[in-house]
Parts: sequence; structure tokens; C-alpha cells
Amino acid sequence: MLNVPQSYTGNAFTNVDFDKQGRQLGFVSIPHSPNGDAWGVTQVPIAVIANGTGPTVVIEGGNHGDEYEGPITIGELARDLDPGAVQGRLILMPANNVHAVLAATRTSPVDGLNFNRVWPGDPMGSITEQIAAYVAHRIFPMADAFLDLHSGGSSLDILASAIIEPTDDAALHEKNVAAVQAFDAPYTVVIANMGDQRTATATACRAGLITVGTEMRGRGTVSLDALEVCRRGVRNVLAHLGVLEGAATSASRADRPILELGGAAAYVYAPIDGVFEPFHDLGEHVSAGQPAGRIHRIWDLTAGPVTVHYAADGIVYGQRHPGRVALGNCCVVVASPYGGPSR
Repeated sequence: MLNVPQSYTGNAFTNVDFDKQGRQLGFVSIPHSPNGDAWGVTQVPIAVIANGTGPTVVIEGGNHGDEYEGPITIGELARDLDPGAVQGRLILMPANNVHAVLAATRTSPVDGLNFNRVWPGDPMGSITEQIAAYVAHRIFPMADAFLDLHSGGSSLDILASAIIEPTDDAALHEKNVAAVQAFDAPYTVVIANMGDQRTATATACRAGLITVGTEMRGRGTVSLDALEVCRRGVRNVLAHLGVLEGAATSASRADRPILELGGAAAYVYAPIDGVFEPFHDLGEHVSAGQPAGRIHRIWDLTAGPVTVHYAADGIVYGQRHPGRVALGNCCVVVASPYGGPSR
């Protein structure tokens, strides 16, 4: 059976029934007519696990195609979770930016777009925009909570952390903080993307959903420690929301300080092309004005290295991977103590 929602104005359709109890594995299909396939579709994998009554939680992975811990965790839930253990409904989407996932790239090779910079999408736009529109306009209206599982991808190594998306809704902010702390990651960080509202989590907050993000290491590979943090954290949040019972957890980190990426000062950018040599490891405390590293133009013996400096106090939260950088690339990210929602 093909379910075409009445409130959705795009061309996507699905072979799962969102109102059916039990486990379903299927696809959201979007008509796609590229060169070589006149009447084809882009298929975005989706699973629905429903039982009894309770909240609806959407869990997204593959927002970027080179981030792996989240999609692995979601796939395991889709295949292995006993529907009888669920109270409510899970909508599991492990590879939303599916063309990028298949290519192991951050952006889609089909239209060149970053899936996390097109929300709430366009139901008549490019494939990337259409996928975002389907999730924003069809999936989110059914949901109570949203988990967006990211990693650092191929260009960053980031401390395993759960992410708070800022919102002006004070009540929702409190719920978001509680859910993120329930995730129980080693670090809790507020990330505002310097005010960019075109992201999945910003869109979820505008829709009133309890919203949890993650950053699970990166480097274009699977980090075993971060994968375990992700597996445990997702179940912790589902237990916190009442969808699962008895989720295992480590000692609570709710009393640990919340950090934030405090605007442009949090980022150290490359002023030239070269190879970045960092001066500090992840988690080290650093100060504004302190040298962060230097960039070597190894192809030019007449050019000495260029030193770059931190612009904020805090800890080294993320670092460039690989070492080769171009003008404007992010080399280091500093997380500082959170100043609160009014900041």
C-alpha cells in the first residue's frame, strides 16, 4: 500500500503505514529522472516501530554521508528492537541524505547541496530539498521528539558529545536540556551554527519538538568508543521520553558544565593554503590569543609557517582532519562555558 499524506504537497510516497503497529521496513520514494533513468525514484530508507500508546520519536542519521556512528545505531534499532518493548512510535531514518551516504560525502553528489543547510526544504526543489521537505512537512507533524545523530565527518575530529539546539521557547529549552543530559555523553555542548536556521535541529525546534543532536567523533571512520556512546545514549533518551524501559546508563553527567560554541570566536580558520600543525590535543584547555597551531606551505621553501591563534577561552572541541587545509577551512573549534539561553 502506498501512503500519500493529505497535508504534504510534494511528490514523495512511502510503502510504510505510519499508523500500523509492529515493525515495518521500507522506503520513502521520490520521483527522480536523471540522465540514464527516465522514470526512476530516489529511495530513502525508513523504519516504523510502533506499539501501544506513547510519544513519537524521529531518529535521523546520514544527514551528512560521511558520518557513521548514528546510521549504525539506527540500523541496529530498526532490525533488532523488539516492538513489544516500545511504548509509542519510532520513525527511524538512517540515511536521509541517501545519495551522499552512498558516495560517503558530506554533500549530495546529485545536486551538490548540504542537506543540513536546506531546511525546511522545498517539495518542488532538488532531490536534497525534497527529502528535507518531506521530513519537515510530513514526518515532523507526527512527532514529539527528534534525534539528529551527527559525527565530525571526514574533515573534523570532535569530542563525543550531545548537542543542545538553542531555542527562544523557554519551556522547550528546558526539555531539550533534560533530554540531552539524559543522553549522557561525555560532553554537552550548545551549538547555534552562528544563528543559521536552515538545519534539521533548528527546524525541529521551530516545530516544537524535543530536540537532541550529537557529534560522535569523525575523521571519516567509525570510532568504537563514540559508537558505544551513541548506542547507549539513544536508548537513554528513549527511556527518558518513556518509549523504552530499563535502558542501561552510566553514571549521570547532568552535573557537568554545559559548553557552547560562542559564535565566530570559537573557530580558527586557515588564512592560507597549506598543512595545519595543531599545537594541542582534543580536550586541552586553551586561552584567547594563545597560538593554536601553524600552517606550513611545504611546497615553497621561501615561505615560513604562518601561526594561527585562538580567539576564545575554553577547551579544544574539534580539530581539522586531514592536515591539508585551504583558505577558509576550519582548523580548530573551541568550546567555552555556556552563558545561558539569554546570551
